[in-house]
Amino acid sequence: MIKAIFFDIDGTLVSFNTHRIPDSAIKAIAKVKSKGIRIYISTGRPFSLINNLNEIQHFIDGYITTNGALCFSGNDIISCTPIPIEDVQTMIAFSDKMRFPCMIVGEKDLIMYNSDERTDVIFRQMLNVQNLREDNRLEAILQQRILQLTPVISEAEEQIIMPHMKGSVSSRWFPDFADITARDANKGNGLMNVISYLGFNPEETMAFGDGGNDVSIIQKAGIGIAMANAGQELKEAADYITSSVDDNGVYNALKHFII
Repeated sequence: MIKAIFFDIDGTLVSFNTHRIPDSAIKAIAKVKSKGIRIYISTGRPFSLINNLNEIQHFIDGYITTNGALCFSGNDIISCTPIPIEDVQTMIAFSDKMRFPCMIVGEKDLIMYNSDERTDVIFRQMLNVQNLREDNRLEAILQQRILQLTPVISEAEEQIIMPHMKGSVSSRWFPDFADITARDANKGNGLMNVISYLGFNPEETMAFGDGGNDVSIIQKAGIGIAMANAGQELKEAADYITSSVDDNGVYNALKHFII
């Protein structure tokens, strides 16, 4: 019996085209919640940049954020896995040298460092992300534990940078940037931390995703579901492939398994 379902946001719950949750998904989640199943969000976004879940906010029991680096339920921090400070300093140096924007996400706040026109095109226009806090002071952010680095770099640039960051790993859910977290921080480990907190078993969970950063949680969940708009690696890891986010994918999978 499924006791908890974990949903990625962008490309899974929320359409890249409309920036909204389809009505069918909202109705399906309401039905699932009425059965006593817990609802968790599993996202690469920091919590402060989650701006597109208002229609299901009252159903959500907790969050895996920043690709598993920070997991919480209400006011309870379940787990926090920061990036080694030397890796943070390495990325800042590369950002200065190669002149690319990099989101630096602290425990409480963030900054879009070295922001340029790509920040507006990728984050505000394509992803509808606001509150990027370019005006914050880097020194203040570095006083916090750093949960995630999101540099706007190509895969080729990523291959140059990552060998210098020994305590970190990189993943992508959008082609124009990478999400970098501590080596042990990923959505799959986030799921394990949450269910340990809840007293559930992996077999009692279901997870939905569409990006490369969802592979670990799809593999760890009792039932891993890939959207039709997912990449091939994720589809191969999944137990089930549903239709795309714009073709009622969440509803169709939940109808197949639960409702």
